[in-house]
Amino acid sequence: QVQVAESGGGSVQAGDSLSLSCARSGRALRGCAMGWFRQAPGKEREFVAAISWSGASTMYADSVKGRFTISRDNAKNTVYLQMNRLKPEDTAVYCCAARSSGDYYPTDEAVGYADWGQGTQVTVSS
Repeated sequence: QVQVAESGGGSVQAGDSLSLSCARSGRALRGCAMGWFRQAPGKEREFVAAISWSGASTMYADSVKGRFTISRDNAKNTVYLQMNRLKPEDTAVYCCAARSSGDYYPTDEAVGYADWGQGTQVTVSS
């Protein structure tokens, strides 16, 4: 099983930037695509971004494309989400998720992820 822990959330002003990190630990760390999802109060969880095991393939929700960048450092077992030009509608709890070992490619479907972090709060004020 893989443990996943997010960090880096906080409160910022609209237009600011914030970087989230997701550290993985445990067994079977290799060959996992990773993703970020978010859930705002009263709303359904939604896909944000995902990255393949190699980092060569990425996916983004239309709402964040061009503003957010997902990346990973497999030597550090860490995935990052750089968020620029933040908007109030980006306010949510951001969760990192790991696919199973051997699932190299990203997906925007939450059911495709086996292990989830607890989430970190991002609040953007206008």
